[in-house]
Order: sequence, then structure tokens, then C-alpha cells
Amino acid sequence: MDVLLTALADPARWRLVSLIAERPRPVGVLAELAGARQPQTTKHLQTLERAGVVTSQRTGQRRIYALQPGPLRELAAALDRLADTAEQAGGPRATYDRYGASLHAERLAAEEPGWADGRSFSFRRLLTGRPELVWRHLTEPSLLARWWTPDDLRVSELVFEAREGGRIVQEYRDVEDADASDLVAGRAEGAVVDVRPGERLAYRLSPKLPDGGLAFTAHVALDLRPTGTGTDLDVHWQITDSTVDSADFIAGIEIGFGQSLDKLAAALAADPHDSERTENTDSTYTRSTQ
Repeated sequence: MDVLLTALADPARWRLVSLIAERPRPVGVLAELAGARQPQTTKHLQTLERAGVVTSQRTGQRRIYALQPGPLRELAAALDRLADTAEQAGGPRATYDRYGASLHAERLAAEEPGWADGRSFSFRRLLTGRPELVWRHLTEPSLLARWWTPDDLRVSELVFEAREGGRIVQEYRDVEDADASDLVAGRAEGAVVDVRPGERLAYRLSPKLPDGGLAFTAHVALDLRPTGTGTDLDVHWQITDSTVDSADFIAGIEIGFGQSLDKLAAALAADPHDSERTENTDSTYTRSTQ
């Protein structure tokens, strides 16, 4: 496939393929129709033949070239599969487009400081697992690190001190950025405000702008209620201190935190009892390189 793509990438060779697709043609005619010298055309045709996209046979003094449809059909099928993958309903591309639409709207609205103050976002999840187990996933850094990022991102640094006034640091990178060669995808700092084990957790968290300034402050409250099958989790976000440059962050709250909660739900569903406590229950958790 790589050889075929390389052969077809040249505009001159693509022109020759188009001409040969109409009917088998000799080298001299192809050179004339393509407006090229015959030796140059011969080299291009030899490249296409090595790639399997054309075949040739000698007839008297002439060499006639004909198209081999098979490799082109295989390439077309591969391209169709790529397009289908990108367009799958509810897939990553759909999320990308949804974020793009939200981003455009928020950038238009961000005209002056405080533009988003008072905005709120609400989330609800019915989770498998008792409130005590859900609480652990909300407060123990080693468990938080498993879900507290949107899809396609990973925690690279996490501090969560589950006490009133406790410090919070959250940094994340692309999930495939194993050696930290790419830029940090996001970083936020804040503090815990309210701690009622198994019932309520509240904190404030401020994403940082590239220049180190704070984009806005999110006041987040998570309320837990036991149900017959697990835990009802209600989450409420309230925005204050919004800067003009915070639009890109605020545009991603609904999608990003929603994905995080889905990951939490999946983690709890995979092990609703979690009989063994994780070894690392310290308030600071660092994963991978910084």
C-alpha cells in the first residue's frame, strides 16, 4: 500500500494513470498527451508498474500500458474504511465537531472579563457501587487518576487532599504522549471546600492559561445518595472569575466532564465491590513523566 500511495502521489504519474484508465496506450502517445518527454514518461510508467497499478506488453516496436484495477479498488476500499471510522456515529470525530461548534459559540460570547460568571452545568449519573466506594473514587488520587480526564487524555500529575482547605493540582496530557514530548493538554489548581464522607464533596478549581494566569474558577459540588442498586451522583458546576481567554476551556466543560463521569461509571461497573483497597492512598499521585 505504501508503494502504491507513493507512486500515485506524483501529479505526473496520476495523469498517466488517468489516461491509461481510458484505454491501453503506448508510451509515445502517453508522453504526447501528458505533455512530457518520452524518457521521463517511461520512468514514471516503470514506477507505476512496480507499484502494480499498471501492466505492459510489447507489441512490435511499441510497449502498451494498461491499467490494473485491483490495487486501485483495494486502495478505494481502504480509504472507505478510514472515512467510515472517522464518521462513526458518536465517535471521536463527532465529539470533535461538537466541541468545535461549542468553541465557536463561546468565543463569540467572550467579549469582556466576567462574561461567563454565573454559568452553571449539571450532571447526573446512577453509579454501581455503594456511596463509600464512590467516595473513594472521588477522593483517593490513585483512583481519581483512572477517570478524572476526558477521553483521549491521561493524568500526568495529580494532588488531591481530601480535607477542607486541602490542595488540588490536576495536570493531564494526551493519552498517547508517553514520553511527554507534546505540550501539556491542561493544568488546574484549586482547593477542597467541603468534605462530608459518603455524602458531599465540594471544591473550587481554576484551569490555567498558557501564560500561567487563571482562566476562570469552577465551584464544583458533588452530592451522593444511596439507591437500591448503588449511588445517585449529582454534580453541579458554577463559574466565576471568567476571563476573555477562558472560552476554550468553558466550551469543553459539558463534553469533557461528561466523558470523565462516563469513565467513572465504567470503572465502578467493572468492579462494583472493589474488595481490595489500592495500595496508594496518599494525597499526592504522579503518573508517567511530567
